[in-house]
Amino acid sequence: MNPKIKLAAYVSVWVLIWGIAASLADLVLLNRDIYSSGSLGQVITFSSYGAASVVLAFKLAKRFLNL
Repeated sequence: MNPKIKLAAYVSVWVLIWGIAASLADLVLLNRDIYSSGSLGQVITFSSYGAASVVLAFKLAKRFLNL
């Protein structure tokens, strides 16, 4: 597979993982009235899941991208 396509697919998958995981956590927190929609808590939730996804993506990149 073309390395550029493989890299684009890898990044796309991590964006999906981040979005799904953060949205599920957000749903639980919103349903339990921990915070409201558009609040700082929601920003922190999505930002922290984003940071965790970036760290994991970099740690696993060698395994999946054969670097």
